Amino acid sequence: MRVTASDSAPRPVHATGTDSAPRPVQLWWARLPDVRPGLVGLLDPVELGRYEATADPANRLRFLAGCAISRLVLGELIGLPPADVPLRRVCPRCAGPHGKVTLDVPAGSAHADVRFSVSHSGDVIGVAVCRGAEVGLDVEDGAGTDVARVAPRVLGDTELAALRARPPAERHAAFLRYWTRKESVLKAIGVGLRVPLRRLRVSDPKLPPAVLSWPAQIDACHEVRMADTVVGTTHPASVTVTGTTEVTLLRHDTSAILRAWR
Repeated sequence: MRVTASDSAPRPVHATGTDSAPRPVQLWWARLPDVRPGLVGLLDPVELGRYEATADPANRLRFLAGCAISRLVLGELIGLPPADVPLRRVCPRCAGPHGKVTLDVPAGSAHADVRFSVSHSGDVIGVAVCRGAEVGLDVEDGAGTDVARVAPRVLGDTELAALRARPPAERHAAFLRYWTRKESVLKAIGVGLRVPLRRLRVSDPKLPPAVLSWPAQIDACHEVRMADTVVGTTHPASVTVTGTTEVTLLRHDTSAILRAWR
């Protein structure tokens, strides 16, 4: 099956920061109602074990959707049936099969530079794919989030003061934007949530996305570029890639692909 976007055309979103040719990042989105039981047939044994061990039905569907989208998109890219796409998950701390997922192809192959990142929140699931740079994607639903309670765990003192200085009606959206930027950065550089979010300082949500200071837990500063987007009208998302190249986001809706898969 050929993977195509159900949108009439990809919609580019540009991040600011350099004069070089932009690096395209493909964003593939779907929603939980599009997930069908037959997609379980795409999972490898490790994924199937994790799927069956996930007790919460919604989380189980989110995991299934993330695996299915990754396999469908990457399979088209590298010319393999989705179920045969070689994915690898290795935790950097314990070597268990639950680390960041990567495309397991030989070094020097035509697809050795392909990187991707999976994120889900609420009923939205997304996969970001790019070449030549590490990538991190984060999307947040934010429904029911108690900003006053959660913000001190996500924001540093300067960011928290700036958030509290905003009109109350703006705080929820601003907080979610801080959150997506931070998580996308930590995913891109491969540390995940092992580093406290509040130790990473990013730009104000009204300004172009950028890292302002790095946590002491990170051995070295990284060159990254970021871009913000919104899924529908309610789910803010952010993408971070390593390097100095400007980012162009090309968004696709994979709902029809998931619904059609047999």
